[in-house]
Amino acid sequence: MEKTIKMGIGFTTGRRGFQNVLKMNVYNWRECGLTEKDQVSLNLFIAYDLKYSNTKSTDYTNISSKVRDLVDDVFFIGANQINVEIETLIKANVINEHEAKLFFAGGYAAKRNVILYLAIKNHIDYLIFLDDDEYPMAVTNSKTTILWGGQHILATHLKHIRKADITNGYHCGYISPIPHITYNDVLSINDFRLFIEAISNDIINWTSVRAVMESGGVTYANKDILTFDHTEEVAEINGAKFISGSNLCMNLTDPSRIHPFYNPPNARGEDTFLSTCQSQNRVVRVPCYTFHDAFSIYKPLMDGVLPISLKPITANSKEVNSRFYKACIGWTRYKPLLTYITQPDNYEDKIAKMQQKLAVTLPKICEYFNNYDFMKIAGELQYYHAKVHNHYEDFLETQRIWSKLQSYLANRI
Repeated sequence: MEKTIKMGIGFTTGRRGFQNVLKMNVYNWRECGLTEKDQVSLNLFIAYDLKYSNTKSTDYTNISSKVRDLVDDVFFIGANQINVEIETLIKANVINEHEAKLFFAGGYAAKRNVILYLAIKNHIDYLIFLDDDEYPMAVTNSKTTILWGGQHILATHLKHIRKADITNGYHCGYISPIPHITYNDVLSINDFRLFIEAISNDIINWTSVRAVMESGGVTYANKDILTFDHTEEVAEINGAKFISGSNLCMNLTDPSRIHPFYNPPNARGEDTFLSTCQSQNRVVRVPCYTFHDAFSIYKPLMDGVLPISLKPITANSKEVNSRFYKACIGWTRYKPLLTYITQPDNYEDKIAKMQQKLAVTLPKICEYFNNYDFMKIAGELQYYHAKVHNHYEDFLETQRIWSKLQSYLANRI
């Protein structure tokens, strides 16, 4: 008997430890009963990048039989598989080479787009994206210790996605890459505030950053969200309903309501740009958490080792400072386009103020972190500001390409 609900689970990965994360998630689905439900089919879509950390295809494809037997189907998506899809579409005159490169080979967004495309092609009803550095558990803080609890991510989304276009869960752990700052004569609190205001957006802002820094860089789960099965629609801010790229589920039963991912070249923000396409869609926050292990220091969690405290993120670690620098570069690269889309009337003024704040604060940031690469942020802003019209056209072109692919898939079905 054919199962009535086809659930897709998408991973975009490039980390060696992917198999452990996958095993933890699949066993979590078994624990909540999903692997034994006759009406639910579980289908994995694994898009992997061998260049990210110099891995080989078998690091992703050699799934143990114990894990493989708990899901219904697995789609491995490497460079060869993507090229086959591209050649098929070009031969069928659906898209041309330029369009194929933009949609399927444009960085982080492309990996998500190929999963989205193949999910619809294979008649998936609902598609959830999970990250390879997040675990299905929540951590809360009490007076004497921290408390851990398992989370039924897949089951929670499946419960609510039928009445929404997108459902998005919460995140705890090391969400922010910004370390705790001890202010001094080199960098004052006002200096750092100006810097964060320059590179941040409506979600990553000084208020939220300061709150996370005060808790040692750790975000703890909200006990009320964990206790009550409460959902809420995501509010629209400047034309965007902000979502995250993981713990994210999309309702594919009406593909015309689905939008593709996009990011500017060599930038991130694919979830943020998807957020700007949701005005007519119902986007719902659902009560489940994933723990973000951004620095890969809590891998023992996957073996059942539960710490009683979480280490603070401090600015005296080379790894922490490197991640903070990369995050700043990433935010800077996509902020011009995000501002152009969400606040077109104020765009030039916003960029000018951003440049002014960076001119004042970047020398101090460089000295504080003893890393003069931070000065490159000004050049990145200038470049992506100069290219914003090109990137905006690519953003619109990605949506036009998606319309072509949707028509092709609808006729094929």
